[in-house]
Amino acid sequence: MDEIFAAVNRVFAFVVPVADFLWDFPTNFSWWNRIPIIGNLTFAVLLLVGSGIYFTVRTGFIQVTRFKDGIRAIMKQKSASTGISPRAAFFLSSAMRVGPGNIVGVTGAIAVGGPGALFWMWVSAFFGMATAYVEAVLAQTFKEKKGQEYVGGLPFYGKRILGNRAFVGVALSFLFITYAFFCLPAQAFNVFSSVGQMAGIVTGHTYETTSGLYYAIGILLIVGTAFVAFGGIRKVTRVTDVCVPVMAVLYCGLVILMILFNLNRLPDFFISVFGGAFRPEALFGGVMGTVLAQGVKRGLMSNEAGQGTITMSAAAAEAEHPCEQGCVQSVGVFLDTLVICTLTGFVVVMAQTWNGMDSAAWAAASADSFSLFLNSLSVLIPGTVLDGAVTFLICLCYGLFAYTTLLGMLSFAEIAANRISRKKGFINGVRAVGAFVFIPFGVLCVLAGLELSNLWYISDLGNILIVFANLPLLYLGARYVFQATSHYKRKDGTPFTGAVIGRQCSCWPDETAAAQEKSTEGGREDNLDS
Repeated sequence: MDEIFAAVNRVFAFVVPVADFLWDFPTNFSWWNRIPIIGNLTFAVLLLVGSGIYFTVRTGFIQVTRFKDGIRAIMKQKSASTGISPRAAFFLSSAMRVGPGNIVGVTGAIAVGGPGALFWMWVSAFFGMATAYVEAVLAQTFKEKKGQEYVGGLPFYGKRILGNRAFVGVALSFLFITYAFFCLPAQAFNVFSSVGQMAGIVTGHTYETTSGLYYAIGILLIVGTAFVAFGGIRKVTRVTDVCVPVMAVLYCGLVILMILFNLNRLPDFFISVFGGAFRPEALFGGVMGTVLAQGVKRGLMSNEAGQGTITMSAAAAEAEHPCEQGCVQSVGVFLDTLVICTLTGFVVVMAQTWNGMDSAAWAAASADSFSLFLNSLSVLIPGTVLDGAVTFLICLCYGLFAYTTLLGMLSFAEIAANRISRKKGFINGVRAVGAFVFIPFGVLCVLAGLELSNLWYISDLGNILIVFANLPLLYLGARYVFQATSHYKRKDGTPFTGAVIGRQCSCWPDETAAAQEKSTEGGREDNLDS
C-alpha cells in the first residue's frame, strides 16, 4: 500500500512547482519584490482586489445600496416550481464558502501575518462582495432549463460570452470538475479529523487511524454522500438547508459566548488588528506587505469571490430578477468573511498565545492551524469544566464545514457537467466518480496514515486556473451586468428579459421570443448543443 501512495505522490509531483509559480507570480522575481508593499502581492491577488474595486464603483457600491435586497430575498418564504429558491441557493453557496478554511485558513493568516491580516481580510471581502454580485448576475442571466431544474454558472456564461462556442463551455466544465474532484480527498480528511477528535473527547481515548472507528466513519461517509449526491441538486439543498444554518449559528453562538466571557480582552483585539494592519509586529515578519498579502489572499480564497466556483448555485435559483440573486450572493461573501472569519479572528487574536514566544517557538506552535485555534479557544474558556464540551462542539462545526463543502463540490461538478452532456448516464457517471473514487481515495489516505501533499496541490492549481479563466469573462460580460443593474434599480415594474441587455436569454425571454418558442418547440427543453 505504501508503494502505491508513494507512486501517486510522484505522479503529481510536477504539479507542485507549477501551482506555486502561478499563485506566487510575480513575487517569485526579485525585481518585483523590490517594489514597496505591492511587491509582496501576487498578480492573482492584485487582479481580484482590483476587479472588486472596479465593479464596486461601476455598480454604484451595490453591496451597500442593495444589501437589504439580498437579506429580503433570503428571508422570503418562497417555493420554486423550477430550480430552487433564492434561500436554498444561498445555503448551497454557503456550503462551499463556509468551509474548514474559515477556521484553519484565518488562523494560518494571523499566524503568518499577525492580527492586522484580519483588517485586510475585511477590506478584500468588502470589494469581493461586488465581484460576487457580478458573476452571480451573469450566472442567472445565461442559465438554462433542464427539466424542473436550472443549470448554469461559469461554463454556461463563458460559452455565451465567447460567441456561443460549445468547446468553451466544455473546456470550462472539465476544468471545474477536475478542480472539484481533487478537492474531495482533502474534505474527507477534514471530516475524519473532526469526528476522530470528537470521539476522543467523548471516550477519553485516542483512536489510531487503523482502528475500527475510522473504518466505520469511512463507510458512513461514502454511503451517506452517495445517497445525497445521487438524489440530485434538490436533495443536496435539503441537506444544506439544514446543515448550513445549524453550523453557522452554533459556531457563531459559541464564539460570541467566549467573547462575552472575555470582554476585558476586547480593547486589545481592536488595538492589535488596526495597529497591526499598518504597523505589524516583528514576530510576524514586521513587514506591512506581508500582513496585507496574508489578509487579502485568505479573504479572497475563503469567500471565493471572482473565482467562478460559486456561480453554479446562483444559476440554480428561481429568482425574480438576475440582480436579486446577485444581491443574495453578495450577502454570502459578507456572512463568510465579515462574520464567520471575523469570529475566528476574535478567538486567535484575543487569546494572543504568541505572548512570550520567539519567532522559532511561534512557528512551531502555529504549524498546525487547527490545533492552534483549539489552543487559543482553551485560553478563552472560563475554568476547565467547559473545555471538553466547547471543543467537542467546535469540532462538530469543523466537520459540518468540511462535509457541506464536500457536498457543494459534488453538486457544482454535476451542474457543470450539464454543459458537456445532459444524458442521465453521463451525469450519474460524474456522481459516481466523485462519490466512489475520489472520496474513497481520501478515506484510504486517512486509513493508511498518509497525507498526499502533492495531490492536494491539484486543487490549488485548478483554483488559480479558474481565477484566470473567470475574471476576463467577468470583464467581457460586465456590460450585461451593468445594463441589468440599471433596469433593476429603476423598479419601474417591467419584467427583466433578454431585451434589457440585447441578448437572447432562454430563461428570460420577452413576449415575442416566448410566443415563437412555444409555437416552434412546443415547450421542449433547450438543446444543449444548439
